[in-house]
Amino acid sequence: MAKSSNPEGKTGVRIVVAGDRGTGKSSLIVTAAAETFPTNVPRLLPPTRLPEDFYPDRVPITIIDTSSNPEDRGKLAEELKRADAVVLTYACDQPETLNRLSTFWLPELRQLEVKVPVIVVGCKLDLRDDQQQVSLEQVMSPIMQQFREIETCIECSAYKHIQIPEVFYYAQKAVLHPTGPLFDQETQTLKPRCVRALKRIFILCDHDRDGALSDAELNNFQVKCFNAPLQPSEIIGVKRVVQDKLVEGVNERGLTLTGFLFLHALFIEKGRLETTWTVLRKFGYNNDIKLSDDLIPYSSFKRAPDQDNNLRPIEVEDVFSTAPENPWNDAPYKDAAEKTALGGLSLDAFLSEWTLMTLLDPARSLENLIYIGYPGDSSSAIRITRRRRLDRKKQQSERNVFQCFVFGPANAGKSALMNSFLGRPYLDSYSPTADEQYAVNAVELPGGIKKTLVLREIPEDGVSKLLSSKESLAPCDIAVFVYDSSDESSWKRATELLMDVAGHGEDTGYEVPCLIVAAKDDLDSFPMAIQNSTRVSQDMGIEAPIPISSKLSDFNNIFRRIVNAAEHPHLSIPETEAGRSRKQYHRLINRSLMVVSVGAAVAIVGFAAYRT
Repeated sequence: MAKSSNPEGKTGVRIVVAGDRGTGKSSLIVTAAAETFPTNVPRLLPPTRLPEDFYPDRVPITIIDTSSNPEDRGKLAEELKRADAVVLTYACDQPETLNRLSTFWLPELRQLEVKVPVIVVGCKLDLRDDQQQVSLEQVMSPIMQQFREIETCIECSAYKHIQIPEVFYYAQKAVLHPTGPLFDQETQTLKPRCVRALKRIFILCDHDRDGALSDAELNNFQVKCFNAPLQPSEIIGVKRVVQDKLVEGVNERGLTLTGFLFLHALFIEKGRLETTWTVLRKFGYNNDIKLSDDLIPYSSFKRAPDQDNNLRPIEVEDVFSTAPENPWNDAPYKDAAEKTALGGLSLDAFLSEWTLMTLLDPARSLENLIYIGYPGDSSSAIRITRRRRLDRKKQQSERNVFQCFVFGPANAGKSALMNSFLGRPYLDSYSPTADEQYAVNAVELPGGIKKTLVLREIPEDGVSKLLSSKESLAPCDIAVFVYDSSDESSWKRATELLMDVAGHGEDTGYEVPCLIVAAKDDLDSFPMAIQNSTRVSQDMGIEAPIPISSKLSDFNNIFRRIVNAAEHPHLSIPETEAGRSRKQYHRLINRSLMVVSVGAAVAIVGFAAYRT
């Protein structure tokens, strides 16, 4: 629609360049600033400034060179912690420097808790062996899967002036116009909060409230956001682009909300994030896609504690004042839902508690509904869903509530995962779980759809008892196996538990979809971690382990992914070697019986013909 504007309040971007010695850090910086390849480069450059008119956003850049010598580690850590973005370099002619990114540099950033965009840059492109040509995507894809903080990968040559300005342009852009708040890379869709913000903007610009932006309204929007009008031919072009891809994006009144959202998804897909960010910022949104504090007069809305939109503990007690006792004062309900700062319940938490009680004890749930004065037919308050076995045959679950069994060895991170689901802070101290614990909350899916997820933590020493019952997995919609990604023994034990649960499901007919979670992703992985986990997951036909870090609040959409796997249960059911052999045996038997049946039929037909 137009060029971007300088994000309000951003006076400069600080980019720190780090990497192994000899990978071309200083040459990269000098060539970017002076636009000429240096003949003599000092060991360490002073801070280098690119003027504000260097790039379209008109925000000055300060580039910090760093030393990779061991004695300078303290200074390096200090600079990395002050960075707005980090450029990590490797040399295209030295493969070992590329390996060092995943074995040292990226883990080092995590250990220092540097939570900024990372741009990986392959320098000395002109020196790479022509016999070892390989695509950048092929090389970087595994690393980017493991380290999601990597925003962009690019190769360059300071000597031949190939893609040098682009390096710091991408770094600046990742700071000023971040992808994360707007777009879900996994589902390739706009994030719900972004959709809600754009919907509000659309409604504000739809002055006649007819559900579409007319040519005049579209032009007013353009002028407000970009200070430049759209020519009639440009308006026609915009609507044609939308209509060619999405018929419902344009109607006789103009650009619809669907078309408006599609346009922004298209901008992001084409790398034009600055366009969407300019629109959001013009309407008062910050980087968290929330209205800036200065737009909301908080002082005008001082309220007493009983004026919020939550139930305080005393009000929860009042709800059950006509029942024999409050059923949620005891386990497993007492600590199963997210609490407010005052110990109360939000609407989602209140409904989650009812959901958990209905799941575990439907009769008691109905009983308490009657006690508190439910006016309708109490039996109509509960919906009976079809059996899980049928869901797997139909390859689709219609449930709104999913129960997830959480397995894993001691100190793997199960409780931290449960606590994070309830919004509780991460605790460094370890406290083993003696009894089964529950955590229940709503999970918002794309499109604003909400499902309720119940996590049931199974202590390691309680697995044998659980699996001693034939129907123990019957109420399970999905099983999750958590292990400490820095501890090989934790991985081996989690694999054993996965085999036990999968084997039990195959033996009893209650097979469940399974996911593996690699917890403590902020720590260094044990040697052979990727190879071992890939081999096991491929052998069993399930997804590779999902890395998370409760400490860094990096959950990789884990709860949404659990719900998605439960909704399509047939896609994630593991298969053991014994189960595979059993299926092959049954196929052989069935084939043999079919041959016998056909042979008998032929014999009978032959006999009938002979008699005739």
